[in-house]
Amino acid sequence: MKTTRKLFSAPAAVIIGLLFTLTVSAQPKPWVVPDNYKTMQNPVVKGDASNKAGMALYNKYCASCHGKTGLGDGVKSRMLTTFPGDLSGAAYQNETDGEQFYKTKFGREEMPKYEGRLTDDDIWNIVNYMRTFKK
Repeated sequence: MKTTRKLFSAPAAVIIGLLFTLTVSAQPKPWVVPDNYKTMQNPVVKGDASNKAGMALYNKYCASCHGKTGLGDGVKSRMLTTFPGDLSGAAYQNETDGEQFYKTKFGREEMPKYEGRLTDDDIWNIVNYMRTFKK
């Protein structure tokens, strides 16, 4: 009987430890944005033309993780170790355009950087489009 308990206790402890580790690692770390980006002004005029351009770029580069409407439910989101975020929620929507620009341009960890892949104007168009997700 004691041998049976040992056989089941050890794997159970390993599984519980693994689940705890995965849960802890799934929590996003604070993302520090330099002050000069926080106060950066968006040079691209918000409107239909920017939203249309931003939507095309977002669908090509962002929707697979962030989802079509920014809920973090894209087809690749299940393969990530951290939740890609709800772009429609207050936490994201209360960030400045400059913060959103910085995060998109430079990325970190699973969020790829788009510096050198997209122009700054392209990134600003994406930022403008992501504002349309606001609840």
